[in-house]
Amino acid sequence: MNNLTELYHYFDQLVDQEASADDLFASSYIRGFIALAGSEFGDESQALSTELSESIEEKIVAAKSELTPQDQLIVKQYWLTLKTSFK
Repeated sequence: MNNLTELYHYFDQLVDQEASADDLFASSYIRGFIALAGSEFGDESQALSTELSESIEEKIVAAKSELTPQDQLIVKQYWLTLKTSFK
């Protein structure tokens, strides 16, 4: 994945690939923060940059009280895997 459009497409494909309920939950939760941060950095064709990743992570951490401890762990683990796509 190189840009937000490709990342959103990846998220959309998770349903077709019969991803686990945890992956679907985490990806949809994180997608909201990606969209929010992405709107601050440009449009959907922007690259998956380190700066964008840092902004997304800050937003996830700031909102962690919205989630149960178990859901926090699911989101954190998913994010750690996903953020390797950002360069």
